[in-house]
Amino acid sequence: METRPTVAVIDTGALRHNYSALKKRTSLATRIMAIVKANAYGHGDVEAARAFGEEGCSFYGVATVEEGARLRAGRIDGNIIILGGVYAGQIKDVFDLDLTPVVFDLKTARRINERGRALGVTKKIHVKIDTGMGRIGLLPPDVAPFFKGLKELESLRVESVLSHFVEAESKDKEYTRGQLARFLKIVEEIKSCGFTPDFIDMANSAAAIDYEDARLGLIRPGIMLYGSYPTDSFREKIALRPALTLKTRILQLKKVGPGFNVSYGRRFTTGKESVIATLTIGYGDGLPRKLTGVGEALIHGRRAPLIGTVCMDLAMCDCTDVPGVAVGDEAVVIGRQGTEEITAEEIAEKTGTISYEVFCNISSRVPRVYI
Repeated sequence: METRPTVAVIDTGALRHNYSALKKRTSLATRIMAIVKANAYGHGDVEAARAFGEEGCSFYGVATVEEGARLRAGRIDGNIIILGGVYAGQIKDVFDLDLTPVVFDLKTARRINERGRALGVTKKIHVKIDTGMGRIGLLPPDVAPFFKGLKELESLRVESVLSHFVEAESKDKEYTRGQLARFLKIVEEIKSCGFTPDFIDMANSAAAIDYEDARLGLIRPGIMLYGSYPTDSFREKIALRPALTLKTRILQLKKVGPGFNVSYGRRFTTGKESVIATLTIGYGDGLPRKLTGVGEALIHGRRAPLIGTVCMDLAMCDCTDVPGVAVGDEAVVIGRQGTEEITAEEIAEKTGTISYEVFCNISSRVPRVYI
């Protein structure tokens, strides 16, 4: 171990496979916006965008102007959409970097228009509608006044009108159908105001797979691009490949007797002669502390229980039943080893969260290696 061996290995072939699998579920006329916000859910935004671009992607969704700037610095071409909106001080960067802002208030729209008019250019915008998420977006009563005000802003062009589903992954589609109906009604209202957007879009990963009516002109898949499913039921609907493996190696082995305490709080005490392995990974790397006592690592293709409290930089596992274990052996905490696999969904279930958070919590000190 010449360097710290904790790494996240990203399979770019899996990224391309997942994009292609989603693309095959849509019509040729439907475009795909690959969501690469939050560093592509921990997978590396520039590298993921390149992989999707190789499959024909030309729309990329990020949350912030800073994320958009990083894509441009990585020489990612195409349309970069700032889904989380923009602030007044960022409008110059929006123009300089050719980013497309999502807008949901007239004050911001006017500021963008002023900048466009000063530069003699027309700026594309996407307008967000709140159809039931209760997050950002225009509420239905505010739509007509907004677009009436927008008609006065000649340096803006509405490229897309979008909304977002609350629970498209649910088997009960009643609320989802209601959201889509509200959205389509609002789109007609917008058209009656004299606007004809190039795209209307609402479908996330789940809706793109499980709700055909929601596949409008543009879809916005996120988690499925990385090989993770919103719920287990989606495994039967589309074959995806997990793209990320999080692994480390054994730093030290201890052969101990019964009554040996492991880690903070003495939360684990051996009941027999045991082999304890210390791994060079902890919650500072993104291994959830809540895996203490319930998580596992794969060593020699076997599941070795995580024991004692997961620390910031280290974690311990019981290798008593792993034959031939040695210092330097690989330990996989997310991914496949031999015939065994630990998925992000499994970790999420054990820690009371979702796979999105498991991926996003893999910290920046963990190098990403691309294959």
